Amino acid sequence: MKTITVLGSTGSIGRNVLEIVSLFPEDFKVIGLTCNRNIDLLIEQIKKFSPEIVGIREEEKADYVKKIFPELSVEGGEEGLKKVAKRKSDLVVVAIVGISALFPTLEAIRNGNNIALANKEILVAGGKLFMDEVKKSRITLFPLDSEHCAIFQILEKLPRKKVKNVIITASGGPFYNLSKEEINNITPQQALKHPVWKMGKKITIDSASLMNKGFEVITAHWLFDLNWENIKVVVHPEAVIHAMVEMIDGTTFALFSQPDMRIPIQFVLNYPERKNSPFPFSLSQFSRLSFQPPDENKFPALRLAKEAGKKGGTYPAVLNACNEYLVEAFISGKIKFPQIWEICEEILQEHKPCYNLKWEEIMDSDKWAREKAKEAVEKLSE
Repeated sequence: MKTITVLGSTGSIGRNVLEIVSLFPEDFKVIGLTCNRNIDLLIEQIKKFSPEIVGIREEEKADYVKKIFPELSVEGGEEGLKKVAKRKSDLVVVAIVGISALFPTLEAIRNGNNIALANKEILVAGGKLFMDEVKKSRITLFPLDSEHCAIFQILEKLPRKKVKNVIITASGGPFYNLSKEEINNITPQQALKHPVWKMGKKITIDSASLMNKGFEVITAHWLFDLNWENIKVVVHPEAVIHAMVEMIDGTTFALFSQPDMRIPIQFVLNYPERKNSPFPFSLSQFSRLSFQPPDENKFPALRLAKEAGKKGGTYPAVLNACNEYLVEAFISGKIKFPQIWEICEEILQEHKPCYNLKWEEIMDSDKWAREKAKEAVEKLSE
């Protein structure tokens, strides 16, 4: 049996991972689970999967769960998450959203655990440092994001020297055909209704702004060692092609599947095997497939992310931190939708970057950016 640890088991990705595990009960054994605060769901997961260890970010809730499961190793706080991450497992699935996933993930890597990464923010903020950690530990890193998983599968079968461009597709989100004036009046409730994907709140908002697609460009650069000019983005509203790879001879390879995160999760969990899927796909259900270039004038977040990635240093970490804070501010009704990228751009212009990077510089920049974003939001409410 393959042993699995799921960091962030109560979130959208984590729940999908455990659903796939349930489809193949003889193939997987859940070793560890972690959550932030949803202990009701965590308790259900503990009863179903009988892990050896669980971690809960909120220590008081960890004490509560320990009373229910006195024989189970229950760890609390940040150190608790690290303890779960470092427990030996065949695969650690990183399904925690945001930069808070960084240190548990590093703990897993440094202890020799292979990683299935559903988190973009780590690679956005500290791509080179993170990939250096992966290479140093000689573990295998599997991308769980649908686009990067598609690129992984295509490139695995092709001669890299003959690859011309990697093309990442974007559904365009729910507002792609709106005017700039209409976008200005979008509510959080509207933004949280993605027309194709079912995802967590943060990534759903990022998809609506196209910030997510910019983060995917940065992530692809680090995951696959690609030049910036060889990573392209196209809007593909049907969202059944997840990525394409263009070769130097004029041919292009594409990966098709339903827009369902359980499909790349099933691929990664069973790798290198492929198993029968309960998620069939047929092109006959589509009368056409369409593609168009992204409108970076109407959705500047994509441009901002690409620019930050190319500038390097602490610029991507600052953008990531600002965006995380401002997405929460938008969901809470404190700012308008376009102010997510407008405030991000203002803070990026103010930032004095560091290029001699260590994790300390990344986290210092993250903290600085969040403070600047908080100041900007508070100023708007005056």
